[in-house]
Amino acid sequence: MATMAEKRDYYEVLGVARTATAKELADAYRKLAIKYHPDKNPGNEDVIAHFKEAAEAFEILNDPEKRARYDRYGHAGVEGGAHFHDINDIFSAFGDIFGGGVFGDIFGGGRGGRRVRKGADVGTQVTLDLLEAARGVTKSVQFERHERCQECHGSGARPGTKPQPCNYCGGRGQVVQSSGVFRVQTTCPVCHGEGTVIKDPCAKCSGNGVVGRRVKRDVVIPAGVDHQMRVRLAGEGEPSPNGGPPGDAYVLIEIRDHPLFQREGNHLICRVPITYAQAALGASVEVPTLDGPDTIDIPAGTQPGDVFKLRGRGMSDPRGRGKGDLLVQVNLDVPKKLSPRENELLRELAKEENTNVSPHRKTFLERLKNYLVPSE
Repeated sequence: MATMAEKRDYYEVLGVARTATAKELADAYRKLAIKYHPDKNPGNEDVIAHFKEAAEAFEILNDPEKRARYDRYGHAGVEGGAHFHDINDIFSAFGDIFGGGVFGDIFGGGRGGRRVRKGADVGTQVTLDLLEAARGVTKSVQFERHERCQECHGSGARPGTKPQPCNYCGGRGQVVQSSGVFRVQTTCPVCHGEGTVIKDPCAKCSGNGVVGRRVKRDVVIPAGVDHQMRVRLAGEGEPSPNGGPPGDAYVLIEIRDHPLFQREGNHLICRVPITYAQAALGASVEVPTLDGPDTIDIPAGTQPGDVFKLRGRGMSDPRGRGKGDLLVQVNLDVPKKLSPRENELLRELAKEENTNVSPHRKTFLERLKNYLVPSE
């Protein structure tokens, strides 16, 4: 135990000003208690020392009379003032300040009991096409998890035997480390807080109490799910190691690329080619949608890249907030080959527009005809 000359200032220990309110003291101590709690740092004597130091500082400054004496006389004014013997004393003294059992909820075993923990979560994935994602679908998925061993009924001990009390902690699941006037209670390193050990393990589960199993479940995937979203199957995860609720299973959604639609949030983008004549003169153009073909009117003078919106024809919001839009972007489709008539008409148009174009190239047959029948 440090002497009065070696002790740090209590306000410095808690990291607060000398004018700190009771709430500021409690908040500061709670943070330090969580940081330096022995259950979170097993076997670390330096951490245990910090934990004791913070508890002592708070015990003095939280009491108005002791704080007044400390402010006036320093450590000499409160010599022998800290009265805690173990962690339970600290919980009993400050449980109401911290909302009752906060430390036990975080670390478990603070009051001598074991914290009930939820089982671990498991994961799998499913791949959908865009139409399935848009409309919603029910899919079968498979994943690995553990279940209670039927041979030993989850005890981990060979049938006909049972787990024995841990000799190291006397079956309490906790051990006490003493240092001066402080007694710090931590999880037993032998039984890991269970209070029992298995001398003769079950052959089927090797003493684990659980066995691996591959399960198949149907998962209802809501309309509008997006790539990398997850759907939860409540209670389908790993069992709890100490009687708590099981974990959950999470299904990761993968969505295949679509050849016609590109997704941006709840909106869909579709790029549709149109001809020069359609763009210049206007036309009714057939476009694909999730519900089948539909028609949009392209006004005369439409420019390449113009976008036409079909409201409510996109993806549903998986949270039920309506639907996105289908955005149709038109692109000018320039033909690579022209028929003789198309060639003629375009050259007439170019002449009308006084536009320079490449000269007409005679085909092989035209050149052959001129060769065989020379012009006069």
